[in-house]
Amino acid sequence: MALSHDIPAPKPRVLLAEESLPYRSVIREALMAFRDCEVDGTSSAEHAFEMALAKEYSLFIFSLPLPHLSGDLLDRLLVKAYPLAHRGVHTSPPIIYLIRSQDMATYQALQGTARVKGCVEMPPRLDVILTLTEKLLPPKK
Repeated sequence: MALSHDIPAPKPRVLLAEESLPYRSVIREALMAFRDCEVDGTSSAEHAFEMALAKEYSLFIFSLPLPHLSGDLLDRLLVKAYPLAHRGVHTSPPIIYLIRSQDMATYQALQGTARVKGCVEMPPRLDVILTLTEKLLPPKK
């Protein structure tokens, strides 16, 4: 019979919302190869909202341009709803934005928020993703 202290802690979870399946795949594979985490991905802001309320996450990675609802608006909604959905949680997880060149002005306006940990310009670069997540997610063992 296993004792409760023998049960490993759950891996940190990342919620990734990006419309492009190839970009989502690259980011997911990079994170899971170099960080000890699980990654849930979706192309839909609405689905990301539902997922964030259903599970606890350690990090959000949202594209600024998402269909029907921008990544920054999705995050603002989750700042209000996430703590209500998860007992003992007082704020939403940190966030990294995925941006295109035309999103730079919007991203710069968001930079002052303490939860914003940076941005990845698209197409995603492995070194940027790993640098931004270095202090947010544990390394792969």
